[in-house]
This record gives sequence, structure tokens and C-alpha cells, in this order.
Amino acid sequence: MCGIVAYIGQREAYPIVLKGLKRLEYRGYDSAGVALLNGNGLKVYKKKGKVAELEDHLSGKDVGSHVAIGHTRWATHGEPSDRNSHPHSSGNGKLAMIHNGIIENYSLLKQELLKKGHVFNSDTDTEVLIHFIEEIQSSNQCGLEEALRIALKRVVGAYVIVLVDEDNPDTLIAARKGSPLVIGVGKGEHFLASDASPIVEYTKEVVFVNDYEIAIIKADELILKNISNERQTPYIQKLDIELAAIEKSGYDHFMLKEIFEQPQTIFDSLRGRLDAKSGTLTLGGIREHAAILSQAKRIIIVACGTSWHAGLVAEYMIEELCRVPVEVEYASEFRYRNPVVGEGDVIIAVSQSGETADTLVAIESAKQKGAIILGVCNVVGSSIARLSHAGAYTHAGPEIGVASTKAFTAQLAVLCMIGLKVAQEKGTITQQRFQHLLDELDAISEKVATTLKLNDQVKQIADKYKDARDFLYLGRGYNFPVALEGALKLKEISYIHAEGYPAAEMKHGPIALVDENLPVVFVATRDSYYEKVVSNIQEIKARKGKVIAVVTEGDQTIPGMADDVIEVPAADELIAPILSVIPLQLLAYHIGVLKGFDVDKPRNLAKSVTVE
Repeated sequence: MCGIVAYIGQREAYPIVLKGLKRLEYRGYDSAGVALLNGNGLKVYKKKGKVAELEDHLSGKDVGSHVAIGHTRWATHGEPSDRNSHPHSSGNGKLAMIHNGIIENYSLLKQELLKKGHVFNSDTDTEVLIHFIEEIQSSNQCGLEEALRIALKRVVGAYVIVLVDEDNPDTLIAARKGSPLVIGVGKGEHFLASDASPIVEYTKEVVFVNDYEIAIIKADELILKNISNERQTPYIQKLDIELAAIEKSGYDHFMLKEIFEQPQTIFDSLRGRLDAKSGTLTLGGIREHAAILSQAKRIIIVACGTSWHAGLVAEYMIEELCRVPVEVEYASEFRYRNPVVGEGDVIIAVSQSGETADTLVAIESAKQKGAIILGVCNVVGSSIARLSHAGAYTHAGPEIGVASTKAFTAQLAVLCMIGLKVAQEKGTITQQRFQHLLDELDAISEKVATTLKLNDQVKQIADKYKDARDFLYLGRGYNFPVALEGALKLKEISYIHAEGYPAAEMKHGPIALVDENLPVVFVATRDSYYEKVVSNIQEIKARKGKVIAVVTEGDQTIPGMADDVIEVPAADELIAPILSVIPLQLLAYHIGVLKGFDVDKPRNLAKSVTVE
């Protein structure tokens, strides 16, 4: 989704903002622009395409400035073009603004402004908003801060906006509702961004701006107010990430780096929580609500995309361990269908970014109805983390690749621990089974490291099937959501059509697709469904389908049937998805690379979907 960067201080602003825009490229975008304020006035430069094209466009131009705002746009209102790119200017050219979000009532506002003589140069909702602010400022003879406050009381939608004013060159003004904004605090300088990645190089001290807050930022001063003009105390937090975490560190792509980081990120998710030797599991984030969780009438998991697949695995885990009904909902559907939610229900919101718009709205609604909200997300200080009653961070570190990999396995590890903790609290698990699963979780990082040694083998399989038009992914039980995730990764990265199904559902339609040209990926590790899956493989082979099977190490049956076999270490079926998904991540990655695509920034996709 759109990325914003801004700087005010004593340094040259343009290089900082440009580098920040490059740091935010992973979010997905189609154009970029900057506004620079110096002694020659306010200058706006913007360009359709990559940040590098904007950089070329600015080559040789006067970019000297100590105040700058920058933006990468992911098109919503209006096609990708130079004129629709941000920043947008006011009619008098005195103001420039960048915006992440959607102004839902922009059309109504635009009609009002057109009647008052305003002329628009783009198709965007953002240009309407800055003209609206200008109109209020002019008609009320008020300052920019007050004009913004009045405007936002009229605006419907989500936004983070940053404004620069030619007449007040020592001040930036920002506001937030529904989209993320981080302010980095330096000595005599401030940095603004959509997330911490453009900031961490310069300062570790940050303020996460809350919804309905307006920030007035000078080089040496940060003032926060709510929309009612009441001063708020900025809460400064320390970033727990290093610059190396957002760099490729010698890997060809962030996606490959993040796949190979999983032994460490899973370990980090478990560290300080799981102690297999002493047989203890400590989840500080849910300690105060453990009793409530254990008494829940039902649990509803809300998520989108890959996080939804993690939720499906958790449904199997929690129902088996805790004996409580679990529903898994697409947040985008849950928020609109007037679901039956009330006191005694627990909502688990799963999100890598913690800013997913649909998930945020879904849990806000459920919270108002009396449900307990448990957040599982990766980004410290994110909106979901702050809105939840309790929760657990996944500690996967920054995930730059648009296609989620390490966040998924970290989510599985955390959700499994939550299930185990609630089961222990309820008494629905024996001590022997509890200890066994602690041991299994304790060993999983090392087993993932072993699985990653199959990278070269998976690359050879990818080369064999890279030209296929379609793929079918099949699994049963805990491995069914893994099949869905494998199909999603292939679609995201290689643009090959792929579908995931429960293996038993194959005969209810998808088997009609099977011929000698269709690769069928079976997630077929040893579990309680194993014999049934073997039968499904035989049915595919009888129809000349090409079978790629992910199996448990030492399997003596499936290798005699499948065209290609990938062996992963043995694990309890409840833990196995953390392992069985690894070869599917690698398969998607290598097919995408072999087809010549940018796997870190797939077309049309954004890393964090902060608008509908």
C-alpha cells in the first residue's frame, strides 16, 4: 500500500526521503514523488514508475532542502500516471500533501469545491482533500492546523496525511486515522514514515501516532493533539530492529532471505516462552486473560490472505487441544455481514503488519459487542496490537518480501502455543501430550534448517514445471491449509493459476482438470490421513497427472508413485505444517525467478492492505 516518508531538520532532506522511498518499495506502488521546501519556494516532482525513475527525473535539479515529504502511490482513485502521483498541491500552490488511505466521500466534497471555482489536475481523492483544506483555510481565515482539524471532522475514510506549507517552512503537519504513521525522534530533527524501515538508520526512538491524532512537527519539537485540539503526551518507544534486518545481506531477493531466516525467526517466536526441559509455557501477553480464554464459548479467528491460512491451521489445533468451537473468517466478509458476536466470545485477529484495514474494522465491531480481542501480529506498536485486550507478537522481524513466508511460520508457532496454553488452563490435554508437543516445538527450528537444505532439489523441480499453465495443491487435515498457502504463493510470485483443495474434494470437481500436463502438489506427510492421501495420489496417477509430493523422511510408499518427491523431517501432525510449507515457499520462489519475475514486488500486490 502507499508509502510515506518525510523529514525536517538540519540535514539535507532529499537524500533521506529518497532512500526512505526505496526502503518502502516492498509495500507495492506504481508511482513516486517528492515535495521540497527551500528558499526558492515549494517544489513538487513526481513520476509514474519506480523510485529510480523519479531519481533520474531529478538528476541535475536543485534539490537542496531541509524539509521534504515523499510518497510511493498504489493506485486507488485514478490510473497510475504522473498527474495522479503524489504529492498533490493546493490551488494556490502554497501547500503540498501526501496521503495513504481512501477518502470515501471525496466525490461529494469535489462537487462542492467545483461550484466554488476549484480546478483539479488529477483524478485522486487526495487532491480533493488538499483543496478542501485550502478552502477552509481561506474562507475561515485560519491557520493550517485549524483548517486541517475542521476538514477531518467532515472526512469519511482512512488516512495518514503529511502537509508542508510554503508560508510556514519550519513545520510539518500530519494526521492519522486507520493507516499507520511512525515519527522518529532525533536530535534537532524528526523523521516520518509509514513504518520503521526508513527511520531505523537514523534513530531508534519513535512515536506511534494514534487514530484521530494530529502531529505538529518542527525540527526540535513534536506536539501531538487529538482532533478536539487537546494536547496529548507523545509516548516514545525504542525500536527493536537493526538496519541489517531490512537489507538483503547477500541474498538475491528478500523473499529468499526471509525463507532462510525461518529457523531463527521461529526460534525467536518461541524464545522466552517455551521451556521444554522444565515443561513450562509462558505467554505474558495473555496471562491476565488466560482464565477468560479458557472459558470462551467459542473462538473466532479473523484474518486475510496468508494469515487466514494460518488461522485455518489454528482452527484444527485449537479445536483438538481445547475442545472449543473455532470459526475462521475472512475479515473482509466478517466486518460486513452482521455476525453474531457477544460477551464470552474470543476474537483472535491475525495480521503480519497489524494494520490490515478489514481486520481492524472487524475487531473494532466485535469489541463493541463485548468480545475479548486477542491480537497475533508481527509489528510492535501496530494498530491491532493497541486495539486488542491481549495478545502475542510473533517476533519474526521485518518482512520485506510482499509474499509472506517467515511471518506465516511464526504465526503458526505462536498460535500453537496459545492453543497449548489454553488447553493446559482448561485441563483438556494430558501432561504427557503437553510435554510431547513442547518437545516437538522445541525441535522445529532445527528441522526447518534441515528442510532448507533441500533448496537445490526444489530448484530442479521448479525448472521442470515452470512452464505449466495450472497447478493443483492437495492436502488433508492440518495439511489442507498448507495446500492453500502453497497455491497462493505460486499465484503471487509466478502468476501461474493454482488452486488448493482438500484432497478428498478432488473427486467433487477438480479431478476434471487432471491430465498429463497438470502438476498436482500433494502435501502428504505421515499423519492420521496418510492412507487416504495415498489413495488420492493413485487416482491422480491413473489419470496421467504429474505428482509432486511433500512426504515424511523415509517414506517407502509414495516415492514409488510420485514423479517428484521432497522429504521433510518427521514431526507431530499438529506441528508438521511449519515444516511442510517450506518446500512450497521454495517452489514458488524458484518458479518465479526462473520465469524472470520480480518476486519481491509482484505485480498489483501491496504488502500491507491498509484500505479496502
